Amino acid sequence: MLELKDVDFVRDGKLLLAGVSLTIGDGERWALLGPNGAGKSTLLGLCGAVTHPTRGTVEILGRRLGTVDIRTLRESIGHVNPRHPLRSPLTIVDVVLTGLTGTVERMPRWQPTPAQDARALDLIDLLGIGAQARDPWTTLSQGERGRALIARALISNPRLLLLDEPSTGLDVAAREQLLETLDHVHTTHPHLASILVTHHLEELPATTTHAALLRDGHVLAAGDAQDVLTTSHVSTAFNHTIHIHHSHGRWTARTHRLE
Repeated sequence: MLELKDVDFVRDGKLLLAGVSLTIGDGERWALLGPNGAGKSTLLGLCGAVTHPTRGTVEILGRRLGTVDIRTLRESIGHVNPRHPLRSPLTIVDVVLTGLTGTVERMPRWQPTPAQDARALDLIDLLGIGAQARDPWTTLSQGERGRALIARALISNPRLLLLDEPSTGLDVAAREQLLETLDHVHTTHPHLASILVTHHLEELPATTTHAALLRDGHVLAAGDAQDVLTTSHVSTAFNHTIHIHHSHGRWTARTHRLE
């Protein structure tokens, strides 16, 4: 689904990623973690065909960046950004349908087909916000917006789903509802590969299968989540002793060991 080989990324003369190699397979659900400034968002931009590597290669869905039309490639990638810049009162249905056009607003004179309308409503129901389908974006809670954006990302039947700190701005109840939603999405879309960026282990859904830890633009560890998200690896990534506990599919992090 996704392969990065020896990738460097330089911006304004600063090396933001150095020698990054990562392979993500069909149906794998990855967590990308690290401290602020580690390079997580930069790496996600490469995975989403938003930017190109300075050196090295990036292959997304079998196609190499720099040799394909990235607009076509992006149609197979769903992107969830909680900082979605919409300001107008589009309904949830309309917001979800903008995922088909890759725009923030509804395109002038563009009309969805009956099948597209039906799929939008099905996804809204799947994500537990069917009762709010006709509510305007401006009246939604942050949690409802998060689930609407996941539906928007899924409407084009992507093979790769990117989630950039999807729990941003959520209270603890809304965060748990969002994580349950992500677990449900992974259960109902078993072949969908995903990458979730965060620096809080408590924000990882139970269906997470793999993880990568970044620090200063380098991948410190990558692979099976339970092998990577350990006290030793996480403490190294964050340059601070952090005790990791894993129970019932979820992770917690504490400065002091839990007794």
